[in-house]
Amino acid sequence: MIKKILIGLAGFLILAFIAFYFASKPTATKDGAYIPSPFALKLATSPTTDFDNTVYENPHTGNKKVLMVCTEERNMTMANGEKFSTGNHPVEMLLPILHLKNAGFDVDIVTPTGKSVKIEMWAMPEEDKNIKAMYSEYKQKFENPGKLSDFVQHSMTDSTDYVAIFIPGGHGAMLGLPDNKDLNKLLHWSHDNDMFTLAICHGPAALLAASLDSDKDSFIYKGYKIASFPDAVDEQGPMIGYTPGAMPWIYGERLNKLGVTIINEAADNTIHKDRKLITGASPQAANNFGKLAATELLKEVNK
Repeated sequence: MIKKILIGLAGFLILAFIAFYFASKPTATKDGAYIPSPFALKLATSPTTDFDNTVYENPHTGNKKVLMVCTEERNMTMANGEKFSTGNHPVEMLLPILHLKNAGFDVDIVTPTGKSVKIEMWAMPEEDKNIKAMYSEYKQKFENPGKLSDFVQHSMTDSTDYVAIFIPGGHGAMLGLPDNKDLNKLLHWSHDNDMFTLAICHGPAALLAASLDSDKDSFIYKGYKIASFPDAVDEQGPMIGYTPGAMPWIYGERLNKLGVTIINEAADNTIHKDRKLITGASPQAANNFGKLAATELLKEVNK
């Protein structure tokens, strides 16, 4: 009897292992890249969000806006050569925009050269009516964004329309932005003009662009504390099939070397404000991140 039970248990464990093996394999896309496995998607995404539709007293009625800088690159080549199909995370873009819009701030969108914004559509919360409505409203802007290069060259110096720069997350924030010279100029312009900078999840990776023409001692964010997606969690990506291989480079470590401290250890709902830099740890932080950003921007314009 015991022998039969043990044989049955062994068979069950083998079947469970096989099921987990296939459920945790990243899913191939038509262009030869991979999106997260079914198991990873179940762990890391949700069909709804915690957007609470905050009503802001005395919303902004002027012309101040937020400039959102997005990635135009889709595939991240991992350390093993496999490609991860990424972009900007829809919740980390759209949920904060909902709060900014409720507070009276419109959002303009740019990519480095004006190519379309790449979005992790596999992370879209399909049952969230507010997020889906905002995506529909901004779809044309995502498909036809402005050029960051043009803004920096022709408009930035004289512009008084913007109260903040916003860099959403998704691993795509690590593609083409951390080494972008125009973003370097934009971040310095924002900092020098005492504007807010907003960055969530992997978005802080793009802050590395501010170091392109400086060393550790002159890095504008030296000494800052931020909330951001932890390197240690990225290391676990291949184990659950979130990514098809190890990360090609480690952005949090680079920020640490420049004097930035990441305050959270988990990919949780941590948010943080340090001077004019507002950050959040993950999609779980997007609602509170958006509320904090909207509240602080209203304080700024209502001074």
